[in-house]
Amino acid sequence: MKIGTKILILFLILNLLSCKGNAQETETKKLTTEIDFSEMEKSSIPKPIGIINDYGQIFTESQRTELSKILYDYDIETTRQIVVVTIDSIKPYNDIQKYATELAQTWGIGTAEKNNGLTIVVCNPCRQIGIATGTGTELILTDEICKKVIEEKIIPEFKNGEFYSGIKKGVIELIEKWK
Repeated sequence: MKIGTKILILFLILNLLSCKGNAQETETKKLTTEIDFSEMEKSSIPKPIGIINDYGQIFTESQRTELSKILYDYDIETTRQIVVVTIDSIKPYNDIQKYATELAQTWGIGTAEKNNGLTIVVCNPCRQIGIATGTGTELILTDEICKKVIEEKIIPEFKNGEFYSGIKKGVIELIEKWK
């Protein structure tokens, strides 16, 4: 066989193989365009920036510093982690409790072995607050206790526009009850 014929056959084979690769690639792309709503919800959860995540910007710098010290000291003393998150929207969620639980699980609040995290989420424009507890935490801080802290310590302060005071009083009460 002549070299020109061999090159022509090689060129045709490579061309044929590249066409087959494109067809498979196009097919794969079609599969990835399906919408997975569970991933959409997770993507609405912001990245953690610390123990205080004031995305809703309701605290002053000194308030964030003071609250961070309380929470870091408690974490070091007990290995229990409390995280505070303020946000402007819980969309696509409708329930702040579900949002708080998903956020806590996504971020991995608390230690994995003890599952001893607690997450407080405040959505000021939504006028909602939720507390999510890890399975180890909820043995002590039940839903009833958390609800009572929200209703008796946090909400009265919020009604007066004192968001920091409400969160601080709520955190201190939860720490007391967690002993």
